[in-house]
Amino acid sequence: TGSLVITPVEPSMFEKAQGEKVTLPCTFVLSEEDEGPLDIEWVLIPADNQKKEQIIIMYAVDRIYNHYYAAMTGRMQFTNPDPKSGDGSLDILNLKSADTGTYQCKVKKAPGVQSQKLQLTVHVKPARTKCSIEGPQEIGKDVMLKCASQEGSPLLSYDWRRVSGTQELPATSVLNKNTGELLLKNASQDYSGTYSCLASNRVGTDECSVQLNVTPPTNTAGIIAGAIVGTVVGLVVLALLVFCCCKKHRDKKYEKEVHHDIREDVPPPKSRSSTARSYIGSNRSSLGSMSPSNMEGYTKTPYSQVPSEDFERTPAQNPTFAPSKVAAPNLSRMGAVPVMIPAQSKDGSIV
Repeated sequence: TGSLVITPVEPSMFEKAQGEKVTLPCTFVLSEEDEGPLDIEWVLIPADNQKKEQIIIMYAVDRIYNHYYAAMTGRMQFTNPDPKSGDGSLDILNLKSADTGTYQCKVKKAPGVQSQKLQLTVHVKPARTKCSIEGPQEIGKDVMLKCASQEGSPLLSYDWRRVSGTQELPATSVLNKNTGELLLKNASQDYSGTYSCLASNRVGTDECSVQLNVTPPTNTAGIIAGAIVGTVVGLVVLALLVFCCCKKHRDKKYEKEVHHDIREDVPPPKSRSSTARSYIGSNRSSLGSMSPSNMEGYTKTPYSQVPSEDFERTPAQNPTFAPSKVAAPNLSRMGAVPVMIPAQSKDGSIV
């Protein structure tokens, strides 16, 4: 192997946060025995042994080749622009969690050949940490404070602290650092205050806080009674509304029926008085044209067939005279109704 030597690196494991930069060292020393061309290459060894190694960047024949690994294109470079000076270290910029893996540096200058492996782990800092309270915040109850980060590489650790009042956690509190849960047993009003949770891993931290207010128990019986009273009042109001609507509907229906029963085109009925007077007047006019000679064929119309109401005798009538009997003409042909025929006086006038 000649005298080519790569400087050992201790420790050989690197841990960085996502977005940061890492330098993987690879320095070497050549001797006069190493006379061949200098080749330096970095390869990514997959976790699956069945997969082939992936060349990332290479220096050969005084030239740099960095287009072999598309996932790191534009994010990697040799630390020293002239690697043949003995520094073949690799810089990786803007690290991603996918960059985690085993990297190997190979240096060859015939007859010497040397290599070195380095382990890189890219962590994600805790982020978007949220605090919450679970359970009733009442005196004598158990209250659970929860803390969880939406982002962050394992193993995450959580720690609670009180930032107000005594700044010490209550004596009855139980903390689970792995889940971020803080249990406060048999809470009292002294437990009220602001609590802060710190989430952390190997590369960063994140924090959130929550306000705890422990109050006396609520009057459950009063709440239930109020709810019942409110329900009853609501039902009564609803019943009144339904009753009013039904009554209004019935009134409208009645008015509609009455409106249809009254016909505006039918005149009101005449009174019996006006009917009788009209009846007598029409027959007097028809009889006025008759002489005593043409009345012999008439007979007295039955008195029961003449309207009696509002019928007034004229002063010329003499109740002492007996009406003559004449035969009743066929009045249906004359277009008149039967009437009573007055008697004839001695001087021949019609009474």
